[in-house]
Amino acid sequence: MKIFGMLSQTKKTLVLLSLFISGCNMEAKKEGIPLAGEVTPLVQRPNILWLVTEDMGPYIPPFGDSTIVTPNLSRLAGEGVVYPHFFSTSGVCAPSRAAIATGMYPSGIGANHMRTTSYTEVTGLPKYGAVPPPEVRMVSELLRAEGYYCTNNYKTDYQFKAPMTAWDDNGPYAHWRNREAGKPFFSVMNFTETHESGLFEPYGHRYVEQRHYQSGNRDFKWKSDRMPEDGTPKHLPKDATFNIPPYLPDTEVVRRDMWKMYNNIAEMDRQVGAVLKQLEEDGLLESTIIFFYGDHGGPLPRQKRLIYDSGLNTPLIVRFPQGKDAGKRDPRLLSFVDLAPTILSLTGFTPPKYMQGQAFLGPHAAQESRKYIHAAADRFDGFTDAIRAVRDQRFKYIRNYRPDQGYYLPIEYRERIPTMQELLRLRSEGKLNKVQMQWFRDKKDPVELFDCVADPHELNNLAGRPEHAQKLRELENELDRWLAAIGDRPNLPEGDLLNDLWGGATTQPVTKNPTISLSNGSVVLACATPGASIGYRIIPANGTAPEAWTVYRSAFELPEGARLEVQAHRIGFVASEVVSPQ
Repeated sequence: MKIFGMLSQTKKTLVLLSLFISGCNMEAKKEGIPLAGEVTPLVQRPNILWLVTEDMGPYIPPFGDSTIVTPNLSRLAGEGVVYPHFFSTSGVCAPSRAAIATGMYPSGIGANHMRTTSYTEVTGLPKYGAVPPPEVRMVSELLRAEGYYCTNNYKTDYQFKAPMTAWDDNGPYAHWRNREAGKPFFSVMNFTETHESGLFEPYGHRYVEQRHYQSGNRDFKWKSDRMPEDGTPKHLPKDATFNIPPYLPDTEVVRRDMWKMYNNIAEMDRQVGAVLKQLEEDGLLESTIIFFYGDHGGPLPRQKRLIYDSGLNTPLIVRFPQGKDAGKRDPRLLSFVDLAPTILSLTGFTPPKYMQGQAFLGPHAAQESRKYIHAAADRFDGFTDAIRAVRDQRFKYIRNYRPDQGYYLPIEYRERIPTMQELLRLRSEGKLNKVQMQWFRDKKDPVELFDCVADPHELNNLAGRPEHAQKLRELENELDRWLAAIGDRPNLPEGDLLNDLWGGATTQPVTKNPTISLSNGSVVLACATPGASIGYRIIPANGTAPEAWTVYRSAFELPEGARLEVQAHRIGFVASEVVSPQ
């Protein structure tokens, strides 16, 4: 028997139709935000649930690490498909989430500096957001425009302010349970227990994580900050043994951080189980495709922020209804830019051509699997670097644009981690071995080539070996191709990047106010800013404005006595004013 329950045969049949019927020859609308291609009827489309944790390497049993027991994720993997070669585009969250939300590489749209709205006293630049091409939309907005109820609970961090059209509900109470009955949903549940900050002292789990047990209950209030350590759930003994990577020293401090990391993962697993239970209680398990993944690799020093596999590789599990492909292990290379087109494909839409990723599931899955994944590293908080990488199934090529600068950057946030403090102490005392000192070299090799199978920690640079010269040239040419294709100019000063994003302006561009007109008794909306999303709210007579903005697609009728509010917002611009008919 399946662990999350079963539904009626009628519902099973309906879901199978949603997964395998590619379209019904409905003509796409031309106004607003068109999605090219055939679409599946709304009633037949599957729900999509994303379970997204933070700073998460493949440290769970389905991916070969049995240090901690994760019953919910292990069961999800047993009923789903495991993807061991899933990679973020950056070793840190905000650029990676930009890729997830748009299907675009962050280093090509001005989203790769972590963060664009802070450390302005260091950069000397104003706050700014990424500015993708005008046709780009967040994938949630594309789904909303086609009838999906879209929620995000509750982290955003896209390197730009999301337009008001992005979500039906975005916040700590967002939940599919708040939708209209029978409406398909795309819901994102974010889990923060595994974040790097969960290693800081004083140690304790966040009270806010209790929201996952409250199922969207808006009356529930939680405490702020963290639980005390003695009140934090313990999921493994503190004297447990750990497989410490060779670039970290085997000391009591490091072992304690390893314990915290795994304990946080186990607590996250329990919260995942609570959400899955809610899905089952609602009778939605067998009409929902479930994704579990992390927003990049692990939280420890020489993991997060780097573009070694330790910073990029994160577990991906996809569970389909009715046991489809249950227990399968899919070895394909996958990138974060593939998520947005894949979700569109699974829900019956042809992914827009501007998306730089490719669907790997659904009727619009790419005919050929990707051969390479790509990644980039630039500014992290107050320190700037410029690194680009390309990886195939076995080898990774890294190009360092600042070889005279060491890999280690004294990032204050990371230095709150006890393991980082331990590394710095042992370095000053001359007690780190050769492998552990690699990260602290004064200079980097201009190019690096690693055999990620034989050398999974990427410690032995093969770039100068004649037997690997052909592979080096292959990956070097692929990196050049990719940079040109996405318009990425590594090592471009951030001020010059901002000048390009803002078209030479010294202040952030502002989305022009939308216009409102009548045509044959219907309301027509427009905006002179290319690429602006337009949202509207209809306020009933003697009523209050709805919280969610409706995505404008085509002319509509305004009920008698109702009021209208309209706003426009292009990603990376300041939103327009909220306007109403005169």
